Amino acid sequence: MLKMIFPLIFLIPFCLINNIYWMVQNIFLLMSFLFIMFFNYMNYFMNMSYFLGCDLISYGFILLSMWICSLMIMSSGMLYKSCVFSSLFLINMLFLLMFLIFTFSSMNLFLFYFFFESSLIPTLFLILGWGYQPERLQAGIYLLFYTLMVSLPLLIGIFYIYKNLGSLNYYLMMNLFYNSELLYLSMIMAFLVKMPMFLVHLWLPKAHVEAPVSGSMILAGIMLKLGGYGLLRVMSFIQLNNMKLNFIWISISLVGGFLVSLICLRQTDLKSLIAYSSVAHMGIVLSGLMTMTYWGLCGSYILMIGHGLCSSGLFCLANISYERLGSRSLLINKGLLNFMPSMSMWWFLLSAGNMAAPPTLNLLGEVFLLNSIISWSYLSMIMLSLISFFSAAYTLYLYSYSQHGKIFSGNYSFSMGKMREYLLLFLHWLPLNLLIMKSEMCSLWL
Repeated sequence: MLKMIFPLIFLIPFCLINNIYWMVQNIFLLMSFLFIMFFNYMNYFMNMSYFLGCDLISYGFILLSMWICSLMIMSSGMLYKSCVFSSLFLINMLFLLMFLIFTFSSMNLFLFYFFFESSLIPTLFLILGWGYQPERLQAGIYLLFYTLMVSLPLLIGIFYIYKNLGSLNYYLMMNLFYNSELLYLSMIMAFLVKMPMFLVHLWLPKAHVEAPVSGSMILAGIMLKLGGYGLLRVMSFIQLNNMKLNFIWISISLVGGFLVSLICLRQTDLKSLIAYSSVAHMGIVLSGLMTMTYWGLCGSYILMIGHGLCSSGLFCLANISYERLGSRSLLINKGLLNFMPSMSMWWFLLSAGNMAAPPTLNLLGEVFLLNSIISWSYLSMIMLSLISFFSAAYTLYLYSYSQHGKIFSGNYSFSMGKMREYLLLFLHWLPLNLLIMKSEMCSLWL
């Protein structure tokens, strides 16, 4: 795994050179392709060293991190054009990617925790440094304190396990079974907030609305997945308590998913709508994870990857409109079909992905998750059908309100999308629809 880290470390001095912005982005993409080549079909740990290693779950998330990070640099072209500290932005991105790769490939629970928290700092800098409105300070503090407050019990829980076992390596902890409610809550709450579960989700829409496009992409694409990844890792040794208490989390997530879908239907801010839709999707992921069935675990992994690509693409689209019109309000972003006809195709394709239309990865994940949650309890059918219906409803609302309607009179200057923006959206959409051909990679890892 170090062969992925060293190129990033050596890139740091390059970021300070002028006019090297696009080279860094190309190197990120090149590293993604190189990392694809490293893949060998194993559902146990590979590429192992003392503290880094990689199995199928980590592999998918590391690849997603590299891909999204390269697309983040690509989407922030305006930042480079207007010379808003672009070299600092690149260094921030490099550190963020390094922390994410370390987080997903740590073989040790404490190191995972350490990098899990470290990845918060570059994200905070992104929101505070390159955000738009003055409220970004409040959003940054929300993000920090929600995460930190529940992370300290996790740290204490990790030390407790270390005291009992004498080791924190994943492959030595596979056969552990703890039966302590306190340990269970301390291990699980940090990840529930990061997911975010309904009731502790308020930091997410705030952070999304204030973040620049790159901040929104990393939050939707990777940060929410850290919670799911952590749960997949610690689930094995807190099974006993999970069987007793999982009905609480599943109930909250399913009811929350429905309520958040209703909240989506009355948003007027493009970014806010996409952010709340992320909470609804993560509710289904969390429910599937907590059923602890094979289908549930695989489905949550698939939907996390699919949602990372799809949601990130939608944030790019919202930003493309924002750069043209100077507003994210749905009252002004109307009639974009006349304004940017070619962009409407991408709005359509990514909206279809958001409501889990075939052949996207989201569909595969949702089929897995629906099976697992209904097999856990038939009553959950009611909430799942409501969530599915309303998720289609708010996605249609997003698409039809922004593309149709009477164009706002201030938008008299006609401006099509740039080549860079079409490529950016294509690179979100292509893996989202191609990975379904290789779905055994997502469902063979247990």
